Amino acid sequence: MKYDAVVFDLLTALIDSWTLWNDVAGSPETGLRWRRRYLEITYGRGAYRPYETLVREAAADSGLPASLGEALERRWDELRPWPEARDVLAGLRVPLGVATNCSVRLGARAAAAVGVPFATVVTAESAGFYKPRPEPYRAVLAALGTAPARTLFVAGSPSDVPGAQAVGMPVFWHNRIGLAAPAGAQPQYHAPSLEPLARLLAAGGEG
Repeated sequence: MKYDAVVFDLLTALIDSWTLWNDVAGSPETGLRWRRRYLEITYGRGAYRPYETLVREAAADSGLPASLGEALERRWDELRPWPEARDVLAGLRVPLGVATNCSVRLGARAAAAVGVPFATVVTAESAGFYKPRPEPYRAVLAALGTAPARTLFVAGSPSDVPGAQAVGMPVFWHNRIGLAAPAGAQPQYHAPSLEPLARLLAAGGEG
């Protein structure tokens, strides 16, 4: 299979958002608890409610000050891509897109932090729904004008594996921090780094 485009989950597959959440929360343990609650709310939500609101609610649900949501937003521009991300993406000779679970405003700022041009950036806000609902994946495919089977999705969060596959996209799971595999779904490719992407596309998708 030769891929005509590659779409990325932004805040885990391309960007080390874990470090910022943990730092704002005060410790890795607290940050993980807050982040997990946020993911539960988001994945169960479906239809878009403001990302910033869900982040504050997740903090409060986790026994943390809701003001951590504002602190995360103030420090948003501290987000940095994974070390190899910029070089790997710069070497991919196909259009690149993003499908991310955040607001238009914060999604644009995070995408800019990666340092490479994207053909399109689709957010939960612009699609009207949060992943793993199909609408964000379909919106990015429509924007790119590519067929699902020929558009590789690079997941960071486990839920993106069945989410992207449900609309017919093959999945490369960049499982940086060793998360548990999603129940009932297996990615076509699985690695703890983005580096195999360059070899995968050079080989026409074989591997």
